[in-house]
Amino acid sequence: MKLRITATRQASTAMGDYEVIGELPSHKANNSRKVSVLPLVFLIFYEVSGGPFGVEDTVQAAGPLLALLGFLVFPFIWSIPEALITAEMGTMFPENSGYVVWVSSALGPYWGFQQGWMKWISGVIDNALYPVLFLDYLKSGVPALGGGMPRTVAALGLTVLLTYLNYRGLTIVGWVATLLGVLSLLPFVVMGILAIPDLEPSRWFVTNLNGVDWNLYLNTLFWNLNYWDSVSTLVGEVDNPKKTLPRALFYAVILVVLGYFFPLLIGTGAVPLNQKLWTDGYFSDIATIVGGVWLRWWLQAAAAMSNMGMFVAEMSSDSFQLLGMAERGMLPEFFSKRSRYGTPLIGILFSASGVILLSWLSFQEIVAAENFLYCFGMILEFIAFILLRIKHPNMPRPYKIPGGTIGAILMCIPPTILICVVLAFSSFKVMVISLIAVLIGLVLQPCLKLVEKKRWLKFSINCNLSDLDNEAGLSLVD
Repeated sequence: MKLRITATRQASTAMGDYEVIGELPSHKANNSRKVSVLPLVFLIFYEVSGGPFGVEDTVQAAGPLLALLGFLVFPFIWSIPEALITAEMGTMFPENSGYVVWVSSALGPYWGFQQGWMKWISGVIDNALYPVLFLDYLKSGVPALGGGMPRTVAALGLTVLLTYLNYRGLTIVGWVATLLGVLSLLPFVVMGILAIPDLEPSRWFVTNLNGVDWNLYLNTLFWNLNYWDSVSTLVGEVDNPKKTLPRALFYAVILVVLGYFFPLLIGTGAVPLNQKLWTDGYFSDIATIVGGVWLRWWLQAAAAMSNMGMFVAEMSSDSFQLLGMAERGMLPEFFSKRSRYGTPLIGILFSASGVILLSWLSFQEIVAAENFLYCFGMILEFIAFILLRIKHPNMPRPYKIPGGTIGAILMCIPPTILICVVLAFSSFKVMVISLIAVLIGLVLQPCLKLVEKKRWLKFSINCNLSDLDNEAGLSLVD
């Protein structure tokens, strides 16, 4: 079934009842270049990882053995299931609302909005971390960046610069991420070669189960190995997403795991263990021991480039998500407007403002708070994934995880248990901040519906998006 809709007609879709505006520009009308496989791999790499910068806390929390095992075992519990779900659902719904439309299709527009709100807030909190990490790696060489006004000015300037890069276009961001990814991993390859004579395998097996800080350990692992679904909000900008997305996710999983494991293997094996020293920026100290000051500076520059890559990739995901939600009628229409470079200008400005407002939080508080909100969003994703298998079994799935509905349920059990463990270890402060954010979303959606009803702001649905009322997956078109 195909419908022709004009600017003056009302229509009801699977996402809820909104005014559908026929002339609303869609992602099909976007003439900007689409993202290909290689840039998409590095966009995913930076949305999830960005390299080993920030994994040092796992060694401080649990020692070398559990840190190394964590980055080998954890991907099978969390990363691979999340990447597989993203591949299936992202190819079912190749649009920029991503996980929002997954939840909306399964649970209705109210919960779809909650998913979008929690994931956007989580992403913005996550992005507030990268200027902090950037300056942490530079402060040993430039002590003035350790605090006070110089640090504040530097963080603000970096945010503005990278926000402008996002404004210039996702294709540019993708190739910049590719270049930054290669440059940020290269010094670890050199450090690994130089460290071979100093490696002592016995250091890899050091552990003390009685002294493990499970909260820090699990939160750091979880933070470094999640956000695979973030790429779903960019699928509308991807070239041939039904083939490109699964391939890019596969290559990115391999790149991320190797990018964590081998630097940890080198760092823990090449220098005597002092767990207290293993915190943000400690890899630069290891570089000094292994190769000298020149390698330290190179690695610090790589860390800076890595944080730049993570920032622009995360902001792209967050801002295109807002555009996708506007195209689904969940946000005012002005969020769907694109700049002359094809980028979501309003979404970028909102995301950048959130980063600046949240930059006062500490590293551990940022990680714990975004993990808490992210866990709620992932629970909704798992429910949506299973319900869509049950409610729409014949919906076209260009990439489908084998195993049927029973297999889908079984695959979701281990990561769900992990989510419960992460939530249980959250501190009271983090729980309060996160629950306040959740409550804001629960109230915000009815408020926006009231704004729409009163016609204070214009809401509309992109008429080229898929309609699940038709299980064959046909589209509403002009």
